[in-house]
Amino acid sequence: MTGIDSVTKLLESEVYGNGLTQWGIAAALSVATLTVALLVRLFLSRSLPAPQVGKDIHWPEVLHELVARTWTLFLIIAAIYVGTTLLDLPDAVHRLISSVFIVALFVQLAVWADRIASAILAWRLSALKSRATTRNALALIQFVVRVAVWSLALLLIFENLGFDVTALVAGLGVGGIAVALAAQSVLGDLFSSLAIVLDRPFEVGDFIVFGDQSGTVEKIGIKTTRIRALSGEQIAVSNSDLVQTRVHNFKRMQERRIVLVLGVTYDTPADKLERIPEMVKAIVEAREGVRFDRAHFRSFGGSALEVEVVYWVLSGDYTVYMDCQQAINFAIFRAFEEDGIEFAFPSQTLYVPSLESALDAMANNADKEASSAQS
Repeated sequence: MTGIDSVTKLLESEVYGNGLTQWGIAAALSVATLTVALLVRLFLSRSLPAPQVGKDIHWPEVLHELVARTWTLFLIIAAIYVGTTLLDLPDAVHRLISSVFIVALFVQLAVWADRIASAILAWRLSALKSRATTRNALALIQFVVRVAVWSLALLLIFENLGFDVTALVAGLGVGGIAVALAAQSVLGDLFSSLAIVLDRPFEVGDFIVFGDQSGTVEKIGIKTTRIRALSGEQIAVSNSDLVQTRVHNFKRMQERRIVLVLGVTYDTPADKLERIPEMVKAIVEAREGVRFDRAHFRSFGGSALEVEVVYWVLSGDYTVYMDCQQAINFAIFRAFEEDGIEFAFPSQTLYVPSLESALDAMANNADKEASSAQS
């Protein structure tokens, strides 16, 4: 009985206000919680597919990374916190354990949120990830999001630890406004760069016209976009200026519309004039890669009878466009030459009376003047 009494007395003894039995139950709960968490993490890490280098990441692989980024230290702290809920500890000890758990929890949540935000951004831009400009913009956005996530996590940690974050937030706000005002133009170009990359009004390699300038886009930078002009020089344009101006993107042109006005002389016979629309239609339709629209005798011009022809070149390539237009112009010229139809050019016809009529008119005017003088 003495041994049993000793064991009973030992179990009934208290340490920091809790019996050894309570401490044992709390320890067992902590160990069980940690064991279950580790087993679940091990099971999920083996069940979910791991991301492969060089390939797009899918959501099961993102979950695998979230599991892999679950810290063992966080699981240990969480298990201790769960176990201490069964113990009657001093308030200072409870606050210390709660504070450590809160810090570990928010840090772990920030790690998860950082990875989820990066995955969402990569998913939204998955079609553009192969472009260097988009990769740079994605890295920049990820950096901004990472700063925002960790700043929010730190503020929540300080607030839950009992610190007054109002003054800190106000100070950060004032400082942020001052920095934004000082770097207004730089920030404007930065966000304009993101707008260009995400909205994609043009991309590297596109031929664009903006204002009175034109050229091929070579690089979309953080502050400027570099454009190679047709004359050879490189033009550096502020991203803000490009966002605020009207940009014509000729690289994305799928078809090119051509309006051709043919002027023939006024002495062209009516039957030949009536044949011109059908003649031109046959020439245009015989050309591959071209869609005929219409041909009409449009108007009586100042020096020509005008026939308007409209057709489409089924390609956005400028060289193809010029080749088709040249071939059709040659064919029309040859057809008009064979049919005896003359092209008109700006001219005026001056009708001069005969010399005899002019002399008679002058004599009559002289007689009238003499009669008037005698009277």
